[in-house]
Amino acid sequence: MNIEKIKQAKTKYIGKNVIYFNEIDSTQTEAKRNVEKYSNGTVIIADMQTAGRGTHGRVWHTKTDNIAMTIILKPEININKLEGFTVAIAENIRQSIKELYGIELEIKLPNDLLLNKKKICGILTEVVTIKEILKEIFIGIGFNVNEKEFPSDISNIATSLYKETKQVYCREDIICKIVENIEQELEKRI
Repeated sequence: MNIEKIKQAKTKYIGKNVIYFNEIDSTQTEAKRNVEKYSNGTVIIADMQTAGRGTHGRVWHTKTDNIAMTIILKPEININKLEGFTVAIAENIRQSIKELYGIELEIKLPNDLLLNKKKICGILTEVVTIKEILKEIFIGIGFNVNEKEFPSDISNIATSLYKETKQVYCREDIICKIVENIEQELEKRI
């Protein structure tokens, strides 16, 4: 993973601080565990997660060559300004892949993206509020980029860019485009 390339994303703050782990329990757990020491816009990335999770505590499988990341935001805004934010993130990820590769992903509301009717990306958004003011937002994104094989129990419902096209994709390019688009979305709301 080329962290310096990610820091070159055309953003003001998201991705300017990148924390990389070869292996971790979960980027989302790490973000929440140590939020005080991470600045606004920090992106935590791991090649492998041993306890990755999605919504409702579901397991998210993460091997190398995919994207497992969490974006930490500290916006100090009214919670109402982020109504529908997870769906907007899904739309921004969909747009990122279309802009980069011309591949059309389908959004399965509220937080999944599909390719050829199979799950390729999941989003887990968690917030901390104090009296309706958003103090922290944790945006977890799991994206199957270059995965060649999935466990048999999910192989009929999960896919990756590689499995569908037989091409290898640059994870850093995808991360850069996603953080650029998410920052633009957030700027519209604050």
